[in-house]
Amino acid sequence: MREIHITTEYIKLDALLKFAGLTDTGGEAKEAIQQGEVKVNGEVCAMRGRKCRPGDGVEFRGERLRVCG
Repeated sequence: MREIHITTEYIKLDALLKFAGLTDTGGEAKEAIQQGEVKVNGEVCAMRGRKCRPGDGVEFRGERLRVCG
């Protein structure tokens, strides 16, 4: 599991995927989220604007991320 450190209270899910380098563009991240390819804390999440906070876990295409403050 890879840790992604943020300096803000939260990061939106689509921005997190791009920031972590799992997608090349925000549009690609948006599409993947809308297609149900992303899990947050073990559940499929189709909301691209979902706020990910420290402690949240994200899974996408075999990659696992943990948001850290």
